[in-house]
Amino acid sequence: MQLGTRWAAGTDAPASVPAALLPAIAEVEAQGLGGHWTLTWLEGRPIAELDAGWEVFLTASGEVVARPFQD
Repeated sequence: MQLGTRWAAGTDAPASVPAALLPAIAEVEAQGLGGHWTLTWLEGRPIAELDAGWEVFLTASGEVVARPFQD
């Protein structure tokens, strides 16, 4: 895993956040959730995790998924 960056929900995402994730991140934030996002990379794919219990990631097939954390 490669560590990316961290930023507050509701602020502009850093330039290192892939553009493909930005619409899904905006949808999650539109629910009024607060906290901080953490961007990491796993197997070369980005994963943005919000402290409030959500993740936005890119699948191997290139699909962007936004969902609550899975147990």
